[in-house]
Amino acid sequence: MSGHGAPTLTVGDGSALKVAVIASQWHATVMDGLLDGARRALGEAKVTDVTELRVPGVFELPVAAARVSEGGFDAIVALGVVIRGGTPHFDYVCQAATTGLTLVSQRTGLPVGFGVLTCDDEQQALDRAGLPGSTEDKGHEAATAAVATAITLSPWSRCR
Repeated sequence: MSGHGAPTLTVGDGSALKVAVIASQWHATVMDGLLDGARRALGEAKVTDVTELRVPGVFELPVAAARVSEGGFDAIVALGVVIRGGTPHFDYVCQAATTGLTLVSQRTGLPVGFGVLTCDDEQQALDRAGLPGSTEDKGHEAATAAVATAITLSPWSRCR
């Protein structure tokens, strides 16, 4: 199980934060679960200034995150799912998204919650989507990580 060894994050008051959630449109059922999990996590952290954007697929997440990073946000949550097929396309899309989102975070100093599922099959995605019967809630985890990091880094946010 991929969640083995995960920390229990304590998130402080995120009510002063402005957060963007960018979600791909492929695999609607899984994406609905990931978005619901992110929304719950943001609500639990008292984040009310939330902007949601939808992009066609996972490959588009980095460019959307790069553009959104210029909008005064304190954190970004990127959500998507790629399910392995019979071609190397899976590897290219996963690598591009991971590298792209990492570069956005490094270049901007903004936390980017990585909620991109990279799964061998649809059942693995459903198991991680935070849906009823899922064993994990990766949308919630990604939003929680982004908010916790933004709160941790908040003393340095004026340096941007």
